[in-house]
Amino acid sequence: MNYQGSYCALITPFKDDKFDEKSFIKIVEWHIKQGTKGIVPCGTTGESPTLSHEEHKKVVETALEVSNGKLQVIAGTGSNSTKEAISLTKHAKEQGASSALIVVPYYNKPSQNGLIEHYLKIADSVDLPIFIYNIPGRSVVDMHNDTIQKLSEHENIIGIKDASNDLSRPTHIKKYIKHKKFFQLSGEDATQLAFLAQGGDGVISVSANIVPNMIAQLHNSWFSEDYAKAIKIDLELMELNNVLFLESNPCPVKYAASNLGMCNYELRLPLTKITNKNKISIDKILKSLNISFN
Repeated sequence: MNYQGSYCALITPFKDDKFDEKSFIKIVEWHIKQGTKGIVPCGTTGESPTLSHEEHKKVVETALEVSNGKLQVIAGTGSNSTKEAISLTKHAKEQGASSALIVVPYYNKPSQNGLIEHYLKIADSVDLPIFIYNIPGRSVVDMHNDTIQKLSEHENIIGIKDASNDLSRPTHIKKYIKHKKFFQLSGEDATQLAFLAQGGDGVISVSANIVPNMIAQLHNSWFSEDYAKAIKIDLELMELNNVLFLESNPCPVKYAASNLGMCNYELRLPLTKITNKNKISIDKILKSLNISFN
């Protein structure tokens, strides 16, 4: 399967502190219409740390049922417990996910050798394509390039979502991982175009929750070699990419989604609503982009 283009790191809508399945279904249907290549439920943006196991599974199941093969579904199945990650990844495979996104274990700070053993154990236990999710700003540990190279030798480990903002990494990986296609997806909206220029394959985007068609067009333009159009779209997205990270993700993007009528503005503690000042900044950008959710 080819993983190239725009993927959305989906929000998880809540209503009265429960998974809002009705709103979630509408959101997934919208992405199908908007040209998104794939969706990523139960990641950072989906507030996965605050989902129960039952909710986590329900979100993945709903995403797969609604997309019905029209979108690739990369299920977030990571954990800082290897056993738990295996369990969630097995469920994703059973439900028919395209692949799994597995975050570098957070809080317990494993060594590089620990990272290798963690991912190999999961890859040996579940026959499903796996994306490493490297996000040192949240997990503290940064996966080294040579660790990525070693993990790429496993047939089930097919790519990485990199949110390290190290723009030398795509070039390094492309140069040194030659035995197979190893997909590289950016985890940073603000630098996604630079990531493509360095050899990347796409993005797992927060902003795509709000402007999925624009993100899809950016990547389609890039890969059809219409670089001028890709640059133009990237410039148009610059302010949105900035305001959606004024506070911890997904607090701003959930506000933006509620502003457009996608869902309630509801987060789970310890995440809280953004300041009124930041709401005004987001309102201004949304108005300028003339976005419609329907």
